Amino acid sequence: MTNMERLQKIIAQAGIASRRKSEELILSGKVEVNGEVVTELGTKANPEEDMITVNGKPIRSENKVYLMLNKPKGVITSASDPEGRKIVSDYLKGVKERVYPVGRLDYDTEGLLILTNDGEFAHLLTHPKHHVPKTYLATVKGVPHGSALDKLKNGIMLEDGMTAPAEVEYKDVDTASNEAVISITIYEGRNRQVRRMFEAINHPVIRLKRISFGGILLQNLKRGLTRKLTKEEVNNLITLAKSEPAKKMKKR
Repeated sequence: MTNMERLQKIIAQAGIASRRKSEELILSGKVEVNGEVVTELGTKANPEEDMITVNGKPIRSENKVYLMLNKPKGVITSASDPEGRKIVSDYLKGVKERVYPVGRLDYDTEGLLILTNDGEFAHLLTHPKHHVPKTYLATVKGVPHGSALDKLKNGIMLEDGMTAPAEVEYKDVDTASNEAVISITIYEGRNRQVRRMFEAINHPVIRLKRISFGGILLQNLKRGLTRKLTKEEVNNLITLAKSEPAKKMKKR
């Protein structure tokens, strides 16, 4: 006998929306159970026996899919683009399930992007309170002095507030082109955060690539290709997200 579960959890696990968005769907009267509209968040149902519909369409449980994509530069992290630019789904031709990006990489940023149809998993990894680390290689204009990088390590004021401490390390310096490659690990997910952090110390980003998400490494995955995350990698991400933030963030 299947246990009864909260509706928002059932909808999220079906890959329709995140847990929070599922709650919004319920509150707005767009969810029905056995033909009756349900608007109370505490309502439970049996996903194997009850007929559950969202916007009039029955939900069905899909196999959970967890993918890593090496997103190329110049690709939109969204389901569609009115300007006709490439989107991440253009690189998912062999994937039958509808999957969604976990967080975003902006148009000019390349590298590791996780995609899934598990709304609860995506919400866990992107919720601000969980501080999942993300590591980037940033090629910046000029060569920042140690005091400038210390500002990033300790947290720097942006227009939307002070950033959390970051881990920053020199990787390479090209004196001929007056560029430096810096590894930076952040624990937040603000819009264009890494680019804005380097702009704040007057060393704008020329190229940006994410190479790690929650300890999962991009490694040798070729640009534009995907691979499935292993069960161990998925479990490690879940464990990391649920662990105490203080254990993951190094105080500077």
